[in-house]
Amino acid sequence: MELSIAEVRQAVQLALAEDIGSGDVTTLATVPETATARAVMRAREPLVVAGLAFAEAAFGELSSAVKIERLARDGQSLKTDDVLLRLSGPARPLLSAERVALNFVQRLSGIATLTAQFVDAVKGTPAQILDTRKTTPGWRRFEKYAVTCGGGKNLRLNLSDLILIKDNHLAALCDEKPNAIAAAVARARSRFPQLKIEVETDTLEQVEQAVEAGADIILLDNMNLIQLRLAVQKIKGRARAEASGGVNPANVHAIAGSGVDFISVGALTHSARAVDIGLDFED
Repeated sequence: MELSIAEVRQAVQLALAEDIGSGDVTTLATVPETATARAVMRAREPLVVAGLAFAEAAFGELSSAVKIERLARDGQSLKTDDVLLRLSGPARPLLSAERVALNFVQRLSGIATLTAQFVDAVKGTPAQILDTRKTTPGWRRFEKYAVTCGGGKNLRLNLSDLILIKDNHLAALCDEKPNAIAAAVARARSRFPQLKIEVETDTLEQVEQAVEAGADIILLDNMNLIQLRLAVQKIKGRARAEASGGVNPANVHAIAGSGVDFISVGALTHSARAVDIGLDFED
């Protein structure tokens, strides 16, 4: 996924307006307009970078006189004390944009860093790590971009990308014959023949029904390792298998070993912590 200059700038403008309000009174009161400064954005822990364009836009939005040297790239793994950006120019915009710039990079780099941990954990298996729609409202494209910086894959951006028949859809079709899954897949295939169809399953019986109905992807929800292996055997390559639910860094390798094609992890976007990045002014 690529982010456009326009959407990055729009997000930064909204964030600056929110943060600065009617004016950065501390900086306006204490720092002369003519003052200049130099600063570095530095990693204070090991991390994977994401979101540098947002930081650059934040400083550039307040002053075109700010000079920015990028010393890292999105998707790059950094060590403690590695420098991401070097900045110089008028002191006021550097001070006023500091928090917005850090908020974007810390949050998005946190997602990229957590994603990379999951991706590293399944190395040596065919399984791919996927994100979900459990994202911060308004930040979905940014957070999914950060997932790709960490080596993960985007399953779907929104509800129009893929037909995903979940348990509540099936509950609404509980009286359908021969079964709810067959009815749902048939209707979906007829209405949107160009789209892939995924079915969420909780039992091995539902897995069989989804295979027989011709689903492209079968979501194996909250199944233990034995159930996952049995489900993969039942699918026998006739569809792609995706494991979901209760996935964490400690068990993801074992889940990948069950033979599933994908492992979706909601925590990538809803529970990633912001990594520690600082903006240090130099004497």
